Amino acid sequence: MENHVEMSMLMGFYGTLLTEKQQDILSMYYDENLSLAEISEITNTSRQAIHDIIRRCHKQLLEYEEKLKLKENSIRNTEAKHSLLNSIRELKENISDSACREKIEAIEQEILKLL
Repeated sequence: MENHVEMSMLMGFYGTLLTEKQQDILSMYYDENLSLAEISEITNTSRQAIHDIIRRCHKQLLEYEEKLKLKENSIRNTEAKHSLLNSIRELKENISDSACREKIEAIEQEILKLL
């Protein structure tokens, strides 16, 4: 299941680099959880061809991520935003000056917009 989630994420980042047919097949397999036989029937393609397309695209998406690191950077950025948000919230609790508190709240709202 974890592999399906990762591949769905990679499709979100790199899916447009694949052909429309490849995108459709991967979407049916990873997002809709259809079997090879079901996809084969829908696309009027052999089960073996579907298997080969999925395997080849899987490898291609992993290679894109290895080179471009969009998923990795996205996860790292999201974690950094959450860490900043937690730090801001801790700081806000310890500030009694209302002007500073308002500025901290404004920063907090800007970070929330990024999430």
